[in-house]
Amino acid sequence: MTNAETLIHVEGLKKHYNHGRIRALDGIDIDINKGDVMVVIGPSGSGKSTFLRSLNLLEEPTEGKIVFHGVDIASGNVNLDEHRQKMGMVFQHFNLFPHKTILENLTIAPIKVKHMDKAAAEEKALKLLDRVGLKDRANAYPVQLSGGQKQRVAIVRALCMEPEVMLFDEPTSALDPEMVGEVLDVMKDLAKEGMTMVTVTHEMGFAREVASRVIFIDHGQILEQGTPEEIFEHPQHPRLQDFLSKVL
Repeated sequence: MTNAETLIHVEGLKKHYNHGRIRALDGIDIDINKGDVMVVIGPSGSGKSTFLRSLNLLEEPTEGKIVFHGVDIASGNVNLDEHRQKMGMVFQHFNLFPHKTILENLTIAPIKVKHMDKAAAEEKALKLLDRVGLKDRANAYPVQLSGGQKQRVAIVRALCMEPEVMLFDEPTSALDPEMVGEVLDVMKDLAKEGMTMVTVTHEMGFAREVASRVIFIDHGQILEQGTPEEIFEHPQHPRLQDFLSKVL
């Protein structure tokens, strides 16, 4: 059962390909609560990104429920755009419009989708850019920014829609190592401010430092979950022990 503070309730979530021969997700049950900083870890190909992308139906589940605000968004008769506005998504690749300035990239969705006044949208975008140290780049084009700067802009773009939860799909994996820290710092600040976050990452230091809960997925199933201390210091499942021995 969901309770008052549960933001997203996931039940029996499955995603199969090739007539069921490939089970990317094989029965995921989890509650994401308001203010959770959930970090999803696991080997490549374990279903982590499929799970994250299923939360806002970028992947259509084979079966199962995803209840957001009391509505099962996986049921098929919902206004998906309305729900996606409340879930910010940041990918490995930044997907910024190359022919638009940073400010234009940030204001296009609030103006078109939320019908926000242009001046108000720009004011909000500039405030958020300032927060991630990029206000002076508002009139630059994406090509003029480093990978780390582009990813910070991608985070701001999601925040401009005032989401209730932020989904991060390996947001640092396409970056040069020296740029990873600047993106993780922005995410740490969001976590401190109480933003509900679900992050798929290979950055174990981030998981250890920032997560309120760590989820270990392998073969499309949650094999173990707990606090960072429980997962990293006292792993129970042999598969998790094996995984950590290779990545720590």
